[in-house]
Amino acid sequence: MIDSKQPVLEVTGIHKAFPGVKALSDAGLRLFPGEVHTLMGQNGAGKSTLIKVLTGVYQPDAGSIVLEGRAIRPRSTQDAQNLGISTVYQEVNLCPNLSVAENIFIGRYPRRFGMVDWRSMRSQATALLARLEIHVDVSRPLADYPLAIQQMVAIARALNTESRVLILDEPTSSLDEAEVQMLFSVLRRLREEGMAILFVTHFLDQTYAISDRITVMRNGEREGEYACSELSRLALVNKMIGAPADAEHALAPAAAETNEHGDVFLRARGIARKGVLSPVDLEIRRGELLGLAGLLGSGRTETARLLFGADKADSGTFDIDGKQVSFSNPRDAIREGIGFCSEDRKHEGAILALSVRENLILALQARQGIFRAIPFKRQQQLATDYVKWLGIKTASIETPIGTLSGGNQQKVLLARWLATDPRLMILDEPTRGIDVRAKQEIMDYVSNLCRKGMSILFISSELPEVLRVSDRMVVMRDRKACGEYRRGELDETSVLHVIAGETA
Repeated sequence: MIDSKQPVLEVTGIHKAFPGVKALSDAGLRLFPGEVHTLMGQNGAGKSTLIKVLTGVYQPDAGSIVLEGRAIRPRSTQDAQNLGISTVYQEVNLCPNLSVAENIFIGRYPRRFGMVDWRSMRSQATALLARLEIHVDVSRPLADYPLAIQQMVAIARALNTESRVLILDEPTSSLDEAEVQMLFSVLRRLREEGMAILFVTHFLDQTYAISDRITVMRNGEREGEYACSELSRLALVNKMIGAPADAEHALAPAAAETNEHGDVFLRARGIARKGVLSPVDLEIRRGELLGLAGLLGSGRTETARLLFGADKADSGTFDIDGKQVSFSNPRDAIREGIGFCSEDRKHEGAILALSVRENLILALQARQGIFRAIPFKRQQQLATDYVKWLGIKTASIETPIGTLSGGNQQKVLLARWLATDPRLMILDEPTRGIDVRAKQEIMDYVSNLCRKGMSILFISSELPEVLRVSDRMVVMRDRKACGEYRRGELDETSVLHVIAGETA
């Protein structure tokens, strides 16, 4: 049985709250020697918070952490490292201008007669990387090597602290398939040496390729712990999103009728970005609402960012109205009539200190340029009109947007892009974190825009919502588009099968 040995690390009853938010409630985790343990969960499930508790970034409000039979309470990341818990983060947190050897030994250079022993440092760095079957010139700058090698250097640095537990937080998010296999080869070798490895990812294929055990988190709690061989992909997806295994609660299929739409407005062929998104084909017609469904990390947001020019595609082509275009930045997309409401409302959307009026006119001002300022009276009129049309609850158009509720902030951001008179609106999680009534108001308004001829690309983690409003739906999994369906061809149960990689 998989539980025949004692855990190296056991975390139980962890609670952690922030002002107005309960991040973790009775969360827990067990890591065993010689195993890769994968932590799975949707956005907001509590994975990152739990890792920060384990590594001393946050102090838990309650609960216990036991390492090799001894209760511990890391007070900092350095304290956690000293105890034998090392972490390799999604973004390689090293110094690209320093050599490979220097990065491995930062803060603990070997010394001789009070001076850095460069020869010993290079020799030890070479030996550490050789343990991972990585053979590079450790005297060269880290920046000379690809991201996959940089990840290996980060792992070698962690191993240099004699770690008992290695935590890998989304280490494959920027790696291509060959680089992922290189990483997995290293993890298998460390597993054979008896290392306890916690692997955090959103990718189902990678989970089943490397995991011995899976812990699922949902809404800040541990949903359960499972042997990987005993948990089907469909069951895993259901547990992550909170659906029962038989999905009896699934909504009935959407009505089979589909509205007639105009010509193709935007056509993307083979758009891709290395380590982020495999080639995707996409068409959006005038007056059509196209839904993108899939788990977090499936490639939904990455696709939207490429279409808006927020990220640059490595390959592929874009056509608008049959004419090939190229977006080097979002301003190019705005000129072509594309608007984008980001899923990250606080960091990529609202500027909280600015007023409703100032937030609302930003995109329009960006399109016109800094030398063609929008007259103040025009700004006031636009803000007043959209506050009325969208039912934005605010004391004044000069009220700081940060004082508004989440739903009203989202309406202001929607108004920001509507003010540019877009032909295509990309809405990435437009109803996340807002109340039911505000959700319904926003979706009713969006549906009305489609009836008037605007194209909508709609992204949401809430499957019933995507099914209800979409004329067509593209399902994504592990950075790839894995199926396209018209209204009525899928219900909630069959979507889960597609997301899980099973036949719909």
